[in-house]
Amino acid sequence: METSINTLSAKNNTWTNLLAMADHQADHITIWFLFSLIFQGVFFLPIPAVLMYYYHAPIIVLPITFGLYLANIIVGMGGSGIRVVIGFLLCSILINLGMLAVFIL
Repeated sequence: METSINTLSAKNNTWTNLLAMADHQADHITIWFLFSLIFQGVFFLPIPAVLMYYYHAPIIVLPITFGLYLANIIVGMGGSGIRVVIGFLLCSILINLGMLAVFIL
């Protein structure tokens, strides 16, 4: 019984540390927003062209990728908090990498 309490406490401590790190970055929200746009523009906006041309992916990858990029613009310019900006960046990265994995592998 004691080990399960310690494990639960360790998981909660990790999540708390992650949220504290995100809150600590609140002063740099503009930098995170610009990083998000540049990172996605360079690495993920070309994905639909590559997937459709080389791997014959359906056209749906284009609105998904572009929709995630536009949603990041809205999240960053809409006054969302730092947790939302970083969280949406990570979510967009996972979705785009998932699409790559589905069509390439």
